[in-house]
Amino acid sequence: MPSSDSAARPRAPRRWLIALLLIAAAGIGGGVITLKRLAFPEPPQTSPASIAALPPGVTAINGAQIQPRHPGMAQPGGPQDPLAMAAANGDPKAQEALWAQRLARATEVLDHYREHTKYPFDSRPAREHADQMYPNQPVREEGRLVNPGQKPAPNVRIVSSQERIYVAGNETVLFTVSAVDDTGSALPLQVTRAVALDPPKDGKPSQRNSVNLPFNDEGNAGDAAAADGAWSARLSPATQGFAGHFGVIRVELTLQVGNQTGFKFFDVFYTPDSPATWVGGVREAVEAGSLNFYLKADVLRPGRYVITGRIDDAKGQPFALISFNHELAKGTQDIKLNLFGKLLVDEKPAFPLTLRDVDGFLLIPDADPDRALMARREGKLHTSRSYPLTAFSEAEWDSEERRRYLEEYGRDVESARAHLEHVRRSMKP
Repeated sequence: MPSSDSAARPRAPRRWLIALLLIAAAGIGGGVITLKRLAFPEPPQTSPASIAALPPGVTAINGAQIQPRHPGMAQPGGPQDPLAMAAANGDPKAQEALWAQRLARATEVLDHYREHTKYPFDSRPAREHADQMYPNQPVREEGRLVNPGQKPAPNVRIVSSQERIYVAGNETVLFTVSAVDDTGSALPLQVTRAVALDPPKDGKPSQRNSVNLPFNDEGNAGDAAAADGAWSARLSPATQGFAGHFGVIRVELTLQVGNQTGFKFFDVFYTPDSPATWVGGVREAVEAGSLNFYLKADVLRPGRYVITGRIDDAKGQPFALISFNHELAKGTQDIKLNLFGKLLVDEKPAFPLTLRDVDGFLLIPDADPDRALMARREGKLHTSRSYPLTAFSEAEWDSEERRRYLEEYGRDVESARAHLEHVRRSMKP
């Protein structure tokens, strides 16, 4: 399943990048989303006791995973916790046990946060973003044949594929549909109507005429094989009536399976003109204990750009997701994708490394769509030199923000420890 495309799909949003686009964060300037805040949100403004005693169902703080607890279990210090009730009634042993639990909980939060943030938000292990490592794979879906307002058809499922969600410039997108029964056996399908249109927005009808989109099962115009039951069509917005359109393009299908009919639609986000164009190749440099990859872009529209790249090791295994999230001025600009030194030291990848599948967009505050796409750079872009691991730094990521959060969680630990020691002293004869 892809990431950068499917993460922001309008009718079925997922958790990216929304990395990215991911790639998909908290607001910058009232509405613009940043990757940084997605990775490391603000710490909760709570007391030490409430941080140490999380409510049922809470499994993470500041992106750090906490040991899962069953929703029906009483939490340490919670209002339904018998231990807390006994402590409130003045039972010294209950008070000791309660504060011991709170100390353990606060320590766990601190340790998990420190571990989760030892690498920066823009240089993360591939395993954390498995859904974003192959952004150019088709989006595949399967669901019941259905008409709006009617019950789904029994024993008929529609299998669909969409080449990409985000389309820019002269890019095209291939759609495919087929029908199967509940056992997976193919069913005869007819696409009786297929149009591309600008869907109504805010209750206002589109001012743009719909365009017929010829689906076929004849092995041409994008269809893989004739008479295999899979109907296909390719949309080229730039040449099929949407050259100046910026936003959603909807492809609507009317389907016939036997004596049953149904409706299916696909959504595409289209950017007709790129806000920036790529220039030249890739330069690498070991700087400040990290491996940096520099790309150049001719920026036509200044603003905040989010650029995401994927790193594979010498065996072709995904190693890291690296990103850029900064303001760019107009003109030719360097874009630095940082592969953090400690990540290299800890994970010990086989060199040389490969940078591949770079995509990017300009964030547009308070707008829908909220991004203007750059042309994607698919496949392998650059192969690094080979380096000894001693070329890279073992230091953890450091920032004023991280130090502040660690200090706050550290104070929670010390407060819980002080309470525990106070209770224990009071218990001594």
